[in-house]
Amino acid sequence: MAMGKNRLYEEYVTKIRPSLQKELDLKNVMEVPRINKIVLNVGAGKEMISDSKIIKVISDILGRISGQKAITTKARKSIAGFKIREGMPLGSKVTLRGQKMYEFLDRLINIALPTVRDFQGVPTGFDGRGNYNLGIKEWIIFPEVDYDVTDKVYGMNVTIGITAKSDEHAYKLLKKFDMPFRQA
Repeated sequence: MAMGKNRLYEEYVTKIRPSLQKELDLKNVMEVPRINKIVLNVGAGKEMISDSKIIKVISDILGRISGQKAITTKARKSIAGFKIREGMPLGSKVTLRGQKMYEFLDRLINIALPTVRDFQGVPTGFDGRGNYNLGIKEWIIFPEVDYDVTDKVYGMNVTIGITAKSDEHAYKLLKKFDMPFRQA
């Protein structure tokens, strides 16, 4: 699979992968943890019930942030208490792989996260299988988002899928990518 000239991918292949292989004492280069996908997810919340056009706005902005067309997520079940019907659009998501995944990770670590006010670092919340979830309170930290497009600021969930055997291996991989983790 030919990857384009991406700064973060080149750094992974030339520096990070060999040093991780040595550090984790892995025999085969294929055992070294790597990022296989990044999923961005935005839920519309209660506003979706009153304004159905909000999903289009969310999908457009998520598409601008990711550089890829977003798909609409729909309700699997009806929930009367929340006035949700089966098949009703609830949010938007994008799955990034390959070059776009590395480009997004580069922008997230080096451009978006440092612009967060009073930034103390990201939490070290792994899921037990080596995947990392990051909740972003405001999507306006990304330079691709115009303030004028929507009157409401949404949060988003970023899930980084890593082929690691443990959370410790995944943590070391993201630390090598300069992910700004919170100091304990």
